[in-house]
Amino acid sequence: MSYTKRDDGRKFDELRKIKAKVGVVKRADGSAMFQMGDTIAIASVYGPRELHPRFLQNPERGVLRCNYDMASFSVTERKKPGPSRRSTEISLVTEKALASVIDLDLFPNTVIDVFIEIIQANAGTRCAGISAAAMALAHAGIPMRDMVAAVSVGKVGDKIVLDLDKEEEDFEEGATDIPVAMTARKREITLLQLDGEVTKDELMEAIKMARKGCEEIYKIQVKTLKEIYKNG
Repeated sequence: MSYTKRDDGRKFDELRKIKAKVGVVKRADGSAMFQMGDTIAIASVYGPRELHPRFLQNPERGVLRCNYDMASFSVTERKKPGPSRRSTEISLVTEKALASVIDLDLFPNTVIDVFIEIIQANAGTRCAGISAAAMALAHAGIPMRDMVAAVSVGKVGDKIVLDLDKEEEDFEEGATDIPVAMTARKREITLLQLDGEVTKDELMEAIKMARKGCEEIYKIQVKTLKEIYKNG
């Protein structure tokens, strides 16, 4: 089915409006808010701190532990409180997306806890969460080899589009959703998931579009982080 125009008027390769802020959770060691359109993620970082119980400790390197959840009021139909299979899966892929840029060898026997809460959802929640978490880790002063940005790209009808919204995810003829996370400088892919069907050429086009989107997000991440240090 032909997809000729996005409902919100964006170009096919255009991100939704982005807002970002750090230092939003005062008691956390680092925190950030990242908003893409109507999707808002809050990430809080605690640690490095001693890992309990002790048998889980690794004397050679620290542990990154991510916890992703959606607030019950974040979606139109009330979400059941507590973890679900989906939130557990997203927590694990978030850990993998971020772990490669953190030098955990510096923190033996410790844990770095990252809590991601989606307080408003309109598609792309795992990507917003990863972008927020990367900023929160930097704000906490965790040594990072690179910054990570994430965006959803996919196929809606016959078009490859950047940063799908909920209407596009629910497209009547079906949509393919491809969450992608990348490092900023080396452009290494740290997350790539595929929900649906695309050809090899379409996937390559989608990754190219995701790279462009991640570069734009990275600029916003860096600008936001620099602002807080410039002001404080």
